[in-house]
Amino acid sequence: MRRILSTLAILLILAAAANAQDPDEQSFEVIQHGRYMAAAADCAACHTAPGGKPFAGGGALETPFGILLAPNITPDVQTGIGGWTDDEFVKAVQDGIGHGGIHLYPAMPYTYYTKMSRADVLSIRAYLDTIQPVHNRIVANQLPFPFNQRKSMVGWNALYFKPGEFEADPDKSPQWNRGAYLVEGPEHCGLCHTPKNALGGDAVDRAMQGSVLQDWYAPNLTGNHRAGLGEWTVNDIVLYLKTGRNRFDIASGPMADAITHSLSHLTEADLRAIAVYLKSLPTSGGTIASAISVRQPKMQEGAAIYSDECGACHGGKGQGIVGLFPRLAGDPFNPCSARRLACCRYPGGSHRSGDAIIRLEAFE
Repeated sequence: MRRILSTLAILLILAAAANAQDPDEQSFEVIQHGRYMAAAADCAACHTAPGGKPFAGGGALETPFGILLAPNITPDVQTGIGGWTDDEFVKAVQDGIGHGGIHLYPAMPYTYYTKMSRADVLSIRAYLDTIQPVHNRIVANQLPFPFNQRKSMVGWNALYFKPGEFEADPDKSPQWNRGAYLVEGPEHCGLCHTPKNALGGDAVDRAMQGSVLQDWYAPNLTGNHRAGLGEWTVNDIVLYLKTGRNRFDIASGPMADAITHSLSHLTEADLRAIAVYLKSLPTSGGTIASAISVRQPKMQEGAAIYSDECGACHGGKGQGIVGLFPRLAGDPFNPCSARRLACCRYPGGSHRSGDAIIRLEAFE
């Protein structure tokens, strides 16, 4: 009996030593990191429906092909991800292959999340395992035929999906690489700011040069001085990403949501890394037509529209009020936008508001 007890004691000591050497994957540090990465990846924006419980799904994702509903990613075993293995979760996030082998649609940005490290993805899983399970069955695929055929994603992926984790550039600084990882991976900036082709794939030759999404314009993020971030400093970008406003602009629409639910939760160091990376993007795209003479009838009409509908808030010369109303003159990020989209306030539509925008060109 003594020998048995001694043997058991030794086994318990060895097991304790092994546990001490093998850190718990569900440790507080891992879970907290997962909370941070879930914010960086903006998971709640899609997977939490308005008025719904956190991560219980049901958020509507508008695509050019129809509506998708974001699934339940709480740890509920029947309707969430509680019954998934870690490998299944990683495969869904990085490869777009969901539970049971179904192909996900790229509204779930696996085309960007593929660049995330396995450790970061598993930390998100560890965090999600700690939230309240919610029994909420979601039928995600609301697309009409033939877009509701998930097998078509095999061909789409062959054309537009390049799997693989982010690889650091040894010729760049650690700060630049951190920014590149965040922008190209969890923050998936290109999903909105890169134009799409007819099949919904990224137009990679125009990466980050601006795109229209859900009737909102996601601006050019390259170094273009007329249409992009060329005039913005690193500090301007950091302040905008943290607070949604700076000396140039005030965030609105989907960008305001991204700042509220994701970017404002990042550390100062990560925001600065993102800014450094964005400032390194080459100047390209976003050409805007030159202003016409202020004597032209269209300019005269635009001036009248601007004075009646815009000037009270944005100033007589489009200068705006810092922190209150965004500057319009010379700012490609203004809510009217110099791409002839409908004005945010004027009800007349894109044609007449376009005339007003032409008038703004005279302020530069």
